[in-house]
Amino acid sequence: MTNKSFFEEADKKQIGGDHYKLKIQPYHFIMENRLNFFQGNVIKYVVRYLKKDQIKDLNKIIHYCELEIDRLRKEWDK
Repeated sequence: MTNKSFFEEADKKQIGGDHYKLKIQPYHFIMENRLNFFQGNVIKYVVRYLKKDQIKDLNKIIHYCELEIDRLRKEWDK
C-alpha cells in the first residue's frame, strides 16, 4: 500500500508551521499500520497536542476514541 517515493514527495511539501516537522510523520505510521480514520486521528493529535492546542487537542483525542468505541460496539452487535 505504501510507496516510498510518495512519502518522499509528500514530505517535501510542508503546509503549516514547523511544529508539524517530526522525525516520523503521523501519516507514515497511520498508513503503514492500516489504521482507520478514527485511529489515525488519535495518533495525529497525540503526536502534536503539546505543540499546538493542548487541551483542545486532548479533547479531540477523547472524541475520536469515543467514536471508535461506538464503531466497535456496532461491529460487535452484528
